[in-house]
This record gives sequence, C-alpha cells and structure tokens, in this order.
Amino acid sequence: MRLPLTVRWTDEMVVGEAATESREVSSRGLYFHLPKGLKSGSPVEIVMTLPHELTQAGPVRVRCLGRVLRSNQENPEEVGVAAAIERYEFMRNSESAA
Repeated sequence: MRLPLTVRWTDEMVVGEAATESREVSSRGLYFHLPKGLKSGSPVEIVMTLPHELTQAGPVRVRCLGRVLRSNQENPEEVGVAAAIERYEFMRNSESAA
C-alpha cells in the first residue's frame, strides 16, 4: 500500500525531514524511500494519512514513533528504509505534523 508520509529523523545532532510515500505498511512497521540512509536503531517519526477506504470514517492522520531496522541503497538517489513502529497516536484534524 502506498501512502503519503512525512518522515523526521535525528542523525548525529542533525534533524532531517522528507516527504515520501510508503512502499509497504503493516501494523508493526513500514518500508519507504529517503534521499539518504539512516543508521540502524535511529529514532524516526512518521506521519501518515490513512485513506477513507481503510478507515471507513474519512481520512485519519496517524503519528508513528519508531526505529530504523535497516537501510539499503537502491539507486543513486534513493535509500530504502525499513522502520519498526514502537507506538502511534491518532492526530486531531487541528494538529499539525510539527
């Protein structure tokens, strides 16, 4: 399933953010592409919107907190990242992803 994502990470005192989309999603984790690789174990915050087709209640925004399991260079511009979800929360429509 491909869902739009906003991914935030901290890597050696540098905070990064990228807009991307999921390649795979499960209740325990996600796989997505980023412009750079992240170290295994790095914390990530992922904000996604679940579509009406899944929720049957309109689009629902979810903030997930997790850790990188692995990164692998797929091509010169993209790195595939697998992340485990450690916890998540549903966001109110008025909440920003900041």
